[in-house]
Amino acid sequence: MTLGEKRMAWTEILYDVTDRVATVTLNRPDRLNAWTRHMEGELRQAMEQAAADDAVRAIVITGAGRGFCAGADMNLLSGISSGEQQGGGAAEDDARASNGGDGIDANFNRRFSWMLRVPKPVFAAVNGPIAGMGVCFASFCDFRYVAEGAKFTTAFARRGLIAEHGVSWMLPRIVGLTNALDLLMSARTVEAKELERLGFARLLPQEGFLDAVRAVARELTTNASPRSIGVMKRQVYDAMFQNLDEAWDVADREMVASFSSEDFKEGVAHFVEKRAPAFTGR
Repeated sequence: MTLGEKRMAWTEILYDVTDRVATVTLNRPDRLNAWTRHMEGELRQAMEQAAADDAVRAIVITGAGRGFCAGADMNLLSGISSGEQQGGGAAEDDARASNGGDGIDANFNRRFSWMLRVPKPVFAAVNGPIAGMGVCFASFCDFRYVAEGAKFTTAFARRGLIAEHGVSWMLPRIVGLTNALDLLMSARTVEAKELERLGFARLLPQEGFLDAVRAVARELTTNASPRSIGVMKRQVYDAMFQNLDEAWDVADREMVASFSSEDFKEGVAHFVEKRAPAFTGR
């Protein structure tokens, strides 16, 4: 039994582990999986469990029903606009999420940036409409796949809001500066094919979509060392805040450390013996 199977009290997500892939499903299909703080808390718990579970090699996040995430629940937004909420807004939530930290680590304590520190690859399986908060969240996943027919909008500008939760920092790094400004300022609706052209996500057929994403995640983590994946993920995201000299020094240290790992020995052995790898992640 995995860690995820022990936790049965989810109310706004679903959690499953099959063939070393953990699937977290946003589970408010009647509201197109609109984002709530409760859902966010459950999602983080599930991802922390998956990160700590040796039976899990990759994490896939998707939505129940016909949508991925329609953004923040409109009841929350309506309450803010009418002045009913005196605290606990987005900025306050991000301030709570930032627990300080020194140097580079301070960048990975925000509302969604903590996902960049999850030592396993995280896949967003965008099965349907994605907007606002959903776009922010998906931008901090390592890989994004989108089903044919899915539609995307940043939404903020058409609600009198701004680019929040780090999306103004992350989106240009995914699609480029001009494309990011277009998507943010226009808040126009974007079709799945354009999302692939922009480089935001890779396109897959609607039929069998989730299984196809899981298959990609499974293949990647079966054929590659989990230890290598975790170290490289940290290298890539840390490098966003380093100069070349600093990144190079880290790589030199990590290469030396990898020589004494079990996965390095197995990497050489399975190649020489011409067999499938049996990596342990150690």
